[in-house]
Amino acid sequence: MSIELKRIEEQSMSASGTGFWKIIGAAALVLTLAAPARAAVEIQEVTTDSGITAWLVEDYTIPMIAINFSFNGGSNQDPAGKGGLVNLMSGLFDEGAGDLEANEFQEALDNAGAEMSFNATSDALYGSMRLLSDNKDEALDLLALAVNEPRFDADPVERIRQQVLTGIRANSRDPQRQGNQQFARALYGDHPYARENDGTEEDVTALTVDDLRGAHERLLAKSNLHVAVVGAIDAETLKADLDRMFDALPQDAELTEIARIEPKLGEEVSYEFQLPQSTVQLIYPGMERDDPEFFAAYLMNHILGGGTFSSRLFNEVREIRGLTYGIGSWLANRDFSTSLAISTSTRSDQVGQALEVIETEVTKLADEGPTADELEKAKTYVIGAYAINNLDSSASIARTLLELQRDDLGIDYIDTRVGQIEAVTLDQVKAAAQRLLIADPSVLVIGPQASETETSN
Repeated sequence: MSIELKRIEEQSMSASGTGFWKIIGAAALVLTLAAPARAAVEIQEVTTDSGITAWLVEDYTIPMIAINFSFNGGSNQDPAGKGGLVNLMSGLFDEGAGDLEANEFQEALDNAGAEMSFNATSDALYGSMRLLSDNKDEALDLLALAVNEPRFDADPVERIRQQVLTGIRANSRDPQRQGNQQFARALYGDHPYARENDGTEEDVTALTVDDLRGAHERLLAKSNLHVAVVGAIDAETLKADLDRMFDALPQDAELTEIARIEPKLGEEVSYEFQLPQSTVQLIYPGMERDDPEFFAAYLMNHILGGGTFSSRLFNEVREIRGLTYGIGSWLANRDFSTSLAISTSTRSDQVGQALEVIETEVTKLADEGPTADELEKAKTYVIGAYAINNLDSSASIARTLLELQRDDLGIDYIDTRVGQIEAVTLDQVKAAAQRLLIADPSVLVIGPQASETETSN
């Protein structure tokens, strides 16, 4: 599948990869600046004899490889009373693996000129590596150790645990985090989406090495694995490397079944805290990513609040009335839930006015739909912005390909996306607005005397 993309190579490489920069030096910068502004690439599906599949974009502009992968099942897989388990585990994969203790592993990683990272969300455990193709074997051996044989030694476990606990304690003093957490409980009840990924201080303190080993054995498997690779590597070489990294994993993950849930509507949550201004969030129904009318909803949301400086909400709430510095809306698609969210901040004595303007614009769009001119401008923007936001570096391409796999959108999605957007009609966008925006939203207000603030919904 041919696509066109702008090449802006790895300028966001973090300073922590000192070995990487020692090796790549000025040569990569010269190659980056000399690279053509646009280059045609192909996305290939590569499958090993053992059944491991990856999406590959070969790119020999500079001698680098970006690997992104994920395992379905993030913090939603934390057992009862063991909140924060998957998050804690994600911080320990590069803290010693195989025969290498933590310091030895980090030194070997630095000498290989590679960067490795892991993180957990509510729905997935993510990993990534950026490496120099000349040092591929050394780097991928380390990645294979991290994925298959993490040590979970006592000292690193306690060090990372304390980092997590410090973050939990800081969050307990953060009114935004606390207000959002109270809102999540109102929206999702006892569902895993109501929990913090980091867990509670009590739960994290009680986690054991056996808990970590058990989570690793249950969650990391071939059946819930997705892989994306971009860079200086061919398909046949990648096949062998995929088996090197992942073939030792068990075939099937042992995932707890998670129920689908839609956020509860009509809730009003106030979190009182002395802040210079109040934060406001509204939650409406969303739309599944595979719904035939998704792009109609996507364009509708862009017109409502997704277009940063061109949306109706930005114009009415900020430009005309000066009630905020910024306001936006977005479609949130999680593995087991969807929503449309609107968020802004304003002076506490203007919360009622801001909500009234927001709800007036939401109602107007639901009743009347957008204009033909608004729809055409929205199409032009979302088509043109995709490459800039998703395909501007090897790392961002790999992240994009990974999420396309997780969303099961197909390897031809980038090619077909433009046609799908251009095919959306004004009537479809009007129908999407009526489908999502006529609901009674849930509203969160965080700020001074929030409990006494009129929410006008």
